[in-house]
Amino acid sequence: MASELQYFHPRVLAEVESWPVDILADYARLVELLVEYGPSLRLPHSRALGEGLFELRPRGRSGIGRAFYCFLVGKRIVIVHAFVKKTQQTPDKELKLARRRAKEFLNG
Repeated sequence: MASELQYFHPRVLAEVESWPVDILADYARLVELLVEYGPSLRLPHSRALGEGLFELRPRGRSGIGRAFYCFLVGKRIVIVHAFVKKTQQTPDKELKLARRRAKEFLNG
C-alpha cells in the first residue's frame, strides 16, 4: 500500500526542485520506490540514520543529493531537509538540521 509524501516546508521542495536535472531524475525515481515500499526501502537507495531519521540517496553525473525524511503514523512520509553534497561526508550542520526538524515532527 502506497504512502503519502509531504515536505516539511515549501523551501525544502524548492531546494529539491533546484537540483541538477540528473540528480532530480534519480530523486524522482527513488521517491516512487519510497512511496511504494516505505520503510522496506534499504541501501543503496535509503539508509536509516537513527532516531526515526532516514536519508534518500539520489545521485547523478553532476553530483550526489541527500533528502532526509521520517515516517509518521498513517503511512505519511515527510521530507524534512534536502541538499546536494559537496564533500564525501555529510556535513554535521545538514544532519543536525534534519534531526531537529524530524524531532519536531515526530514529537509533535
